[in-house]
Amino acid sequence: MNNLSNMMKVAVVGGEGIGPEVTAQSQRVLNWFAVKRGVPMTLREAQYGIIPYLATGKVMPPDTVEAMEEADAILWGATGGPETKEVPAAARKAGSLLGLRSKYDLYANLRPIVAHPALSDSAPLKASVLTGVDFVIIRELTSGIYFGEPRGIETLADGQRRGFNTEQYTTDQIRRVVRAAFELARTRRNKVCSVDKANVLETSVVWREEVIALHAAEFSDVELTHMYVDNAAMQIVREPRQFDVMVTGNIFGDILSDCAAMASGSLGMLPSASLGPVDRFGRRKALYEPVHGSAPDIAGRGIANPLGSILSVAMMLRMTMNRPEDADLLEKAVASALSGGARTADIAEAGAKRLSTQEMGDAVLNALDNVAAREKERA
Repeated sequence: MNNLSNMMKVAVVGGEGIGPEVTAQSQRVLNWFAVKRGVPMTLREAQYGIIPYLATGKVMPPDTVEAMEEADAILWGATGGPETKEVPAAARKAGSLLGLRSKYDLYANLRPIVAHPALSDSAPLKASVLTGVDFVIIRELTSGIYFGEPRGIETLADGQRRGFNTEQYTTDQIRRVVRAAFELARTRRNKVCSVDKANVLETSVVWREEVIALHAAEFSDVELTHMYVDNAAMQIVREPRQFDVMVTGNIFGDILSDCAAMASGSLGMLPSASLGPVDRFGRRKALYEPVHGSAPDIAGRGIANPLGSILSVAMMLRMTMNRPEDADLLEKAVASALSGGARTADIAEAGAKRLSTQEMGDAVLNALDNVAAREKERA
């Protein structure tokens, strides 16, 4: 029997749009690991969005806050959708994902970009460009222009309206996320590319200088390069295999990681992990979510791709639960399902059968059984 003190607590928050649909499949995967692999965990479901708002007046009600507070890991679905009169802007802002990132100081957002060979025919980029693509974008997540002050909208004396935001970074904010990039690179191919716009922005000048200083002081064994953000966007679609670990600020990482989705076949394929600082007990708050948004245009139709959410579970197994073998197993199972022809609409070749969200979950669970059985035979 598992020791209760080692039991990992996972808050499962499906959220809005397609979030609950894809999260239901990743929750099935978590249950598989609990039952078949003995991973010690308890899952607590919690609501977010318009449904709890209509009942409680909050998009993030007290029960959800409690579930996330006590959790070792948060499995998040999606947030957002068409503006509705039922949820005022102030109520949505009070329970926003940006606020959650700030509350838990989830400063490092990791987004793996892997090109699966099985998807070469359906990917928007040429197969020759995608061969060997396997890199990680680390996006600073709690600073930069999304959080900088002052910000607002004002009316000028001549009657024109002006919107303004502030891009800013401090030494500590830069160094802690860049340190995470260097440390990750040491476990991979030992290469870091820092992306900025230092030829135009003072913020980026500071960013680059701090990256160089930290590299010289602590990580001179890691290969470091620098790239302007506009060139980085081009290189991601021109020659993505050149990258190992890419680190950049909040707004640049937001844009570049969506661009990089084309190197993995679809935005629906991308997982992510948002990590907070390590506390004195060696623990850190972590939120795992697919990169795609709420996609309200397809919500409720059962056709969304759950693989981004399922692969986020693999990141959870590796980073929070310290189960790298189980994480590897899940990633192999996803690759096996894809190699076997499992396709949702967003990654389907012309004429290929298109699976529902539920059927893709079935395909991954079947692949987990098969891959686990093969590995057991080899052991």
